[in-house]
Amino acid sequence: MRHETKDFLHYLQVERGLSENTLRSYERDLHQYTTFLQEKCEITDTKEIQRIHVLQFLSDLHNKGRTASTTARILSTIRAFHQFLIRETDMEHDPSLHIETPKKERKLPKILSSKEVEDLLDLQGNDALTIRNRAMLEMLYATGLRVTELLTLTLNDLHLTMGFVRCYGKGSKERIIPLGSHAEKAVEHYLYHSRSLLLKEKKEDALFLNHRGKAMTRQGFWKVLKAIAREKGIQKEITPHTLRHSFATHLLENGADLRAVQEMLGHADISTTQVYTHVTKARLKDIYKNYHPRA
Repeated sequence: MRHETKDFLHYLQVERGLSENTLRSYERDLHQYTTFLQEKCEITDTKEIQRIHVLQFLSDLHNKGRTASTTARILSTIRAFHQFLIRETDMEHDPSLHIETPKKERKLPKILSSKEVEDLLDLQGNDALTIRNRAMLEMLYATGLRVTELLTLTLNDLHLTMGFVRCYGKGSKERIIPLGSHAEKAVEHYLYHSRSLLLKEKKEDALFLNHRGKAMTRQGFWKVLKAIAREKGIQKEITPHTLRHSFATHLLENGADLRAVQEMLGHADISTTQVYTHVTKARLKDIYKNYHPRA
């Protein structure tokens, strides 16, 4: 099955243009699936796979404590894989057909309050790393970029005079996002007073650099964010995606159009964006309970 898996991943990369992170996710899911089939079902040929084998694999995931969300994603990978085999090989049946997708638990994204965001962004100091950290956080909150999108920005993607940034999201889709004045100033200050010090006469197109003059990594950003949150005394669990969630929720709370928020976030389906309307409603209920005398 290794040959078919390799062909499928190549198809996803070349014809569908999926990102490296998405490809790795597909690869992990398929590895779990094919390993189970080989070790538990003694299957070595994809033509031998039957519906019962897929159900046994899903049952195994459930027994291992996988969430409904994770199982649904893996099942989606399996379906895509078998549809690819039907199109590209002489396989005639799809064993995953009509298997019900597990219902996902609807979890509302965790966000920061406006005060907590202000505290997080209020970084004091004029050393190169503090200036860089301030610029990264300001841009993340101002644009709602995914962390990968932020860290893959190049100097050519930045258009400060026109007040916007260009990024490439999932599926390499381009989108243009406006920058607020605070983010513009922070990034401009970083470009003139910090980036050249971090670059150390090296050549690097990435906008945000680490202390070695190389492109900032996701792991590096995570450490920076955790350290700042700890320093600011923010008790909530915070991840690189928290500022993206906060960006969307605060926009909607202040009357932004849902379609505009969808466009800025780069969501293909507006139902993905609608989760933030549930967050705003939940927050309104909390405010009502806490402050209305007859709540």
